[in-house]
Amino acid sequence: MTFDIKQQVTDRIIAAIENGATKKGQLWVNAGGSAMPMNYRTKRPYNGVNVLLLWLEAEARGIERQEWMTYKQANEIGGQVRKGAKGCPIVYFKMLEKDAPTEDGSAETKRIPMARSFTVFNVADIDGLPAAEELPGGFEPHSTAEHIMRASGAEIIETGTKAFYQPATDAVHLPDRARFANQENFYHVAVHELTHWTGGEKRLNRDFSKRFGDEAYAFEELVAELGSAFMLSRIGLTSSELQYHASYIEGWLKVLKGDKSAIFTAASRASAAYQYLLDSAGLNAAEDADYAQAA
Repeated sequence: MTFDIKQQVTDRIIAAIENGATKKGQLWVNAGGSAMPMNYRTKRPYNGVNVLLLWLEAEARGIERQEWMTYKQANEIGGQVRKGAKGCPIVYFKMLEKDAPTEDGSAETKRIPMARSFTVFNVADIDGLPAAEELPGGFEPHSTAEHIMRASGAEIIETGTKAFYQPATDAVHLPDRARFANQENFYHVAVHELTHWTGGEKRLNRDFSKRFGDEAYAFEELVAELGSAFMLSRIGLTSSELQYHASYIEGWLKVLKGDKSAIFTAASRASAAYQYLLDSAGLNAAEDADYAQAA
């Protein structure tokens, strides 16, 4: 490889945050029509950092459909990528086995994730495809969000004016619904706080304090916001807004600029939280066969 995949991805995410840091509302959910990117050939959603990369690509190019596939996949179903079409590089991880010496002189085999890049093309740039198919959906968005909240098993208290997850009581606190400008904003905040809840010791046990030190809190906020973005796109709630505290954005940029693997970790942990909530609700979040997240 002639370039550093992790650094390239990180630089793109940093640029997106810096360019959107002073704008009102979402950094991620409003990109590319808000649909969860999916592979047109396999009908499976992409995962982890690839969701962010495809959202950003769609936003930059004004693409409305979030359906993508490789050149080879297009050919397999009779499609042809147009000459000169621009593809979007995304990432997959291949697990490599490597023998490493131990203290007693013996050797043990370790599995090491190795990042690789490949390119996908949007269906808008592929000729010869069958008639356009609708993206997976059909949910009643608000009822689905309510089901996810109930099925999580979390204690959710709706009162007052603040939204937060309280580890000491293992409870999610949300403001009264009447305080929100619209229902979408309420569910955005609710899923954001539920994503925090999934990180509890009894569940996914997320703890970033050793790795990120003083920025661990801001990093957890990034995970919660990505997890919420993934979920809202999955269930069709795409017009919500969440205001970011300036310190969060500053913390995110500090971490990402100092650690090129950080965005992969954030996206991976967010995907795990998103999957946890969907599994609890009996919904499906199948991974794309072309991509396996590791961090």
